[in-house]
Amino acid sequence: MIPAENVHTTDQFRAAHSPVKMNCSGEEKEPLELVGRLLSEPGRFAYGGLCGVTLSLLFSEEEHRQFRMKFIEGLVHWLQLSESVLPVMEAFANGMGGEGTDTFADLLLKELALKDSPILITQDLVSFSLKDGYYDARARVLIRHITWLLRISFEELEIFEESLVESLKEHKETETESEEFEISRKRKDRKKKLKRYFLIGLATVGGGTVIGLTGGLAAPFVAAGAAAIIGTAGAAAIGSTAGIAIIASLFGAAGAGLTGYKMKKRVGAIEEFEFLPLTDGSQLHITIAVTGWLCTGKYGSFEAPWRSLLQSKEQYCLAWESKYLMELGNALESLLNGLVNMVAQEALKYTVLSGIVTALSWPASLLTVANVIDNPWGVCLSRSAEVGKHLAQVLLSRQQGKRPVTLVGFSLGARVIYFCLQELVKEKDSVGIIEDVVLLGAPVEGGAKHWKPLTKVVAGRIINGYCRGDWLLNFVYRSSSVQLNVAGLQPIAMDDRKMANVDLSSIVNGHLDYMKQMDTILKAVGVKTKECRLEDTWNIGSVFDMGKKCAKEGEATIDNTEISSAGKNESQAANAQP
Repeated sequence: MIPAENVHTTDQFRAAHSPVKMNCSGEEKEPLELVGRLLSEPGRFAYGGLCGVTLSLLFSEEEHRQFRMKFIEGLVHWLQLSESVLPVMEAFANGMGGEGTDTFADLLLKELALKDSPILITQDLVSFSLKDGYYDARARVLIRHITWLLRISFEELEIFEESLVESLKEHKETETESEEFEISRKRKDRKKKLKRYFLIGLATVGGGTVIGLTGGLAAPFVAAGAAAIIGTAGAAAIGSTAGIAIIASLFGAAGAGLTGYKMKKRVGAIEEFEFLPLTDGSQLHITIAVTGWLCTGKYGSFEAPWRSLLQSKEQYCLAWESKYLMELGNALESLLNGLVNMVAQEALKYTVLSGIVTALSWPASLLTVANVIDNPWGVCLSRSAEVGKHLAQVLLSRQQGKRPVTLVGFSLGARVIYFCLQELVKEKDSVGIIEDVVLLGAPVEGGAKHWKPLTKVVAGRIINGYCRGDWLLNFVYRSSSVQLNVAGLQPIAMDDRKMANVDLSSIVNGHLDYMKQMDTILKAVGVKTKECRLEDTWNIGSVFDMGKKCAKEGEATIDNTEISSAGKNESQAANAQP
């Protein structure tokens, strides 16, 4: 709890976080005045109206009503608009004037102050959203959409977020040896007083920042770095007690993100659960990747499939139950490398292709070797559900800080994510954590009734990547469900703008390809990778364009033949839409 005397007022925080002009390389130009003071009164009204109408379009459900009202009320005060306009803004946020987004956007773009720098609106919205030390996933989805409406490249939003984080943490690189010695001495002097905080932080030494762990000791260095981005006044405020508290809230108490987390004791049947860093950076939003199995050799580590992933500068992969996942992966390899593969291909002709998928359809020769895979598959099927539930509890505890999280997983890793979302739905205060989710070849129920509740806890997109001809997933699931309505084999026929199905059949020839073809798959579903530029990706953000295609099963499939051609043509529109 931050003492009352140390909490910034809205005016103080607004003054401390003036936006700055930045070029495409992220280099800072001169600090600017507050957007609220730069815009005319009609411009400020258009700014608030655009956010209100967009809130109603993105988060119209009743469970988001409190968020909509709180956001729009805070924005009216932030922009120093008259209290008399608040009822109108609330009406916008509740659904009135849904056709006004283009009008408001055009009015804003005509503002003299934004003529050369419409990015100022994006920067101002980020600053507003961070003022309470909590970057709600819904706020970021809103910002992505506003960025798109104002014809700003999504890359500029990413650059601003990255530059802000880097400036706050660059003290780690600029400290001299004498400064480090002085900090070390002060730490020793205060050892008694801070003993319990250091015990908590021991697990994050090397991975954590000084922010949050050493409190006031870090402030001068944070302020020195922040000055480059938000000006001297802003840096002074961030270096204050309240500023440090906000940063600590965003990045977690020890400032090390998820790398410091390990189970204190065994949870149920779970034997292994920890987060491994995929990147070294820090970001205002993070990505967690979940591997579906392991196998001896090239793919023997949890990190292996995700080498090209670059959805954010701060990424982790979840290490879970490696013993059982290795056993499963080797069983899958053995099954496919043997003569059984020939039998399976023959079976494919009169099972999947004919649409008759039952246990009786499989040839006896294939069923005789089922024991090779059935046991490890059954064990991992059960463990993945438990791991998913525990992941939800970790995220609810804000171990990652109060930042949006994107989840990406394949096979049993996608199942982990599915059960994580199911657990979040049951819990209070679970909205605003998850930004986007990508499930590839998921061995979970494919009925819309199972997926609809999940949209409540996902602010952005739910991507279901599937392959109709994945005979192996079909085979291992043969006894798990009578109707075999499996998400990894078909689109989810659900009428919801957040749901998008991607047919990966031309990329995925078999279930093991989800591991081996991950780079190509990530690009196909619009996830940013190291090998492609942001503007060339078909980003996971386009709720409105793709949502219309998902209403019926016949329309739900985004045919993979369209991905290569439509991906670039729609990239600018898709990059920032939520």
